[in-house]
Amino acid sequence: MTTLTHSTKEWHARAASLRYETGHFIDGRYVDSAAKGRFTVVNPATGAALCEASAGSAADIDLAVASAKRAFASRVWSRKAPRDRMEILATYSRLLEANVERFALLDTLCMGKPINDMVTIDVPAAAKNFAYFGELVDKIDGTVTATAADAFHYILREPLGVVGCIVPWNYPLLMAAWKVAPALAAGNSVVLKPAEQSPLSGLLMAQLFVEAGGPPGVFNVVNGLGETAGAALALHMDVAKIAFTGSTEIGKQMLIYAGQSNMKRVSLECGGKTPQIFLADLPDIDTAVTYAINGIFGNMGEVCNAGSRLLIDRPIAKQFLARFVERGKDAYRAGDPLDPSTNLGPLVTASHRTRVMNYIARGKSEGARLEFGGNSPELPGSFVNPTLFSGVNNRMTIAQEEIFGPVAAAIEVNGIDEALQVANDSIYGLAASVWTRDLTVAHKTVRDLEAGVIWVNCFDHGDMTQPFGGYKQSGQGRDKCVESLISYTQTKSAWINLG
Repeated sequence: MTTLTHSTKEWHARAASLRYETGHFIDGRYVDSAAKGRFTVVNPATGAALCEASAGSAADIDLAVASAKRAFASRVWSRKAPRDRMEILATYSRLLEANVERFALLDTLCMGKPINDMVTIDVPAAAKNFAYFGELVDKIDGTVTATAADAFHYILREPLGVVGCIVPWNYPLLMAAWKVAPALAAGNSVVLKPAEQSPLSGLLMAQLFVEAGGPPGVFNVVNGLGETAGAALALHMDVAKIAFTGSTEIGKQMLIYAGQSNMKRVSLECGGKTPQIFLADLPDIDTAVTYAINGIFGNMGEVCNAGSRLLIDRPIAKQFLARFVERGKDAYRAGDPLDPSTNLGPLVTASHRTRVMNYIARGKSEGARLEFGGNSPELPGSFVNPTLFSGVNNRMTIAQEEIFGPVAAAIEVNGIDEALQVANDSIYGLAASVWTRDLTVAHKTVRDLEAGVIWVNCFDHGDMTQPFGGYKQSGQGRDKCVESLISYTQTKSAWINLG
């Protein structure tokens, strides 16, 4: 695990001296928008403007896609010897980790993520993504089938072409790595559209790819608003696939754009309302409570698979909630994101803070009991304190809609059958967990839960072999894993007549 020992004062000094690019990165260099438009990036911890970034339009997307298309047509990347491509991605992975401090500062300043989380989690995980997919470059196999003696049939697996990646603000660097790494490893060219709230780390990613030996034009970045730059990328006739992480509402729009344009492939990782099921026979209640707290309050609750619904078996509900209240109310304390001891930063924008506070008000008005939180600390910026509601039923708004903030809803259930019914009573199906000593119950629960990722006696564990993605309106397709790499390829069948 990467560690840095700077003090708060030292991090602030480094932030003050940090220099970063704000243009687009197209064809291996930084450029301004064709229309010279700009938009403001705000530091959510202070509410102050951080910088003015180039605002991409359809014209800028056209330039980036044309650059990516030329690079793909030249075969400078897609036909590069696999071992050479592997070496570039390995070098790139090392460069990402070597620049841990720059990446950590960029995402902390843009979206308020605690600096310690960036240093120990996000940057190392992003580097690991590129290392993992780099190692898979020469593992992409074709197939020779069994045919009659007068024919020879083989199936090639080839890259798609230009891939558009649209990523959110909650994990700016890591979500970009989840999309870009397999796309590049498969031999595609990429145009990345970061969230307008957090554009800076994506630009540095593209710059370092060229520094690692990646050909110009293979990895491009266009900043801008979703309704302009994002829509233009998703509608582009020369983009073969859109890989998207974000809200379910915009995910549905991506499917519409694909149909309106060239029927491009679409992979979606969208919203979630993850249930954590705690049965009466769970192995250790203290461990389970710790995971429950971290599962919803980590990263300010701004996590697609945040464990926001606590489904607690009635025989242990009183004890479980008492321990959650006792330990959870002080486990995450809001503070300066550049302070290494801070584990709760601000929400990404003031408008998002208002949205979360409106959900808290809705929970109160619908009859849920506020156990703690429900307010904001006396700090500048868009902070919301960790919040727990009990007495929730699954019809309440706070149990059905994705809040994307540090708000937990505790729902009491009678055993596994009711827990499964409540867990599956959702438009979402991204992730779930179950805590039990009973192996049979565990396996049946895994079988019956309608979710793409399920943890037993843990939460949010995994490695690069784990497919990440959901059922129902949580999306389609998978990130990480070999399946993700394959999704950025297509097959070509060759039938040779030997008669």
